[in-house]
Formats: sequence, C-alpha cells, structure tokens
Amino acid sequence: MVPSINYWAVLLATASSMVVGAIWYARPVFGKYWMKAVGHTEESMRTGSAFPLIITVIVSFITAWVLSGATFIAWKFYSGSFLASAMLTAIILWLGFTVARMVTHDAFDRRPWGLTILNIVHELVTIVIMALIIGVWPPAGA
Repeated sequence: MVPSINYWAVLLATASSMVVGAIWYARPVFGKYWMKAVGHTEESMRTGSAFPLIITVIVSFITAWVLSGATFIAWKFYSGSFLASAMLTAIILWLGFTVARMVTHDAFDRRPWGLTILNIVHELVTIVIMALIIGVWPPAGA
C-alpha cells in the first residue's frame, strides 16, 4: 500500500515546525537557558546559522512527510477519525523514536537533564502541531 499524502498539509506542517522553533528558542522564552546549556554566546549565535536552518527545513519536511504517511496507514488499518489517527500516530512516534533516542544520546553526551527535557517537550509541541495540521487536512479520499 502506498499512502496518500496531502503535500500542502506537509508543507504547512514543515513551516509550523519553523515557527514553533523560532518561538520556543527565542531568548525571552527558552533561548537564554538553551544558549547557556549548550555553550553558545551572543557572538557564536551571530555566525553560521544558515546551515542549521537549512537542515531544519529539510528534516522538518521529512518528519511531516513520514507522519502524514504513517497517519494514513494507521487510519486505513484502524479507520475512524483521520485527526485522531494523526494525533495518536504522532504521540507514538514521538515517544518511541524522538524521546527514546534523545534521552540515550543526551545521557552519553552528559547533557544537563533540563536541556534534554526542554528539547523533548519542544519536539512534542512540534509534532502535535504537525499532527493537527495533517489531521484536519487529510489527503483526498481519506
């Protein structure tokens, strides 16, 4: 089975990821804490930010695309609400992949647990918003 994907929803979900990140890591929100926890300074933040932003757009698109496809497969298997399938699929993927892998890597990197939690919750907010967009804008025929 090839899942049907609404690429407009995927693109909007990708953009939402950028908006969430811009707000989440803004200095007045969690940016100051994040900068201190990872060792950035005002000077280090002024240079070299284009590459991480390009990478973020690419991986956000991949995340939204995979979430959309996985949601379609789950919806076809379980039927019911496409939105509910999107939300449940997002939470399961977040917990099983994002949280599990991030905790493992951060433990070995000996990152502060506050930073790990900050990033994990950021990913939860990001994936839930992506799931809402994908869930309310299913592909044709869904």
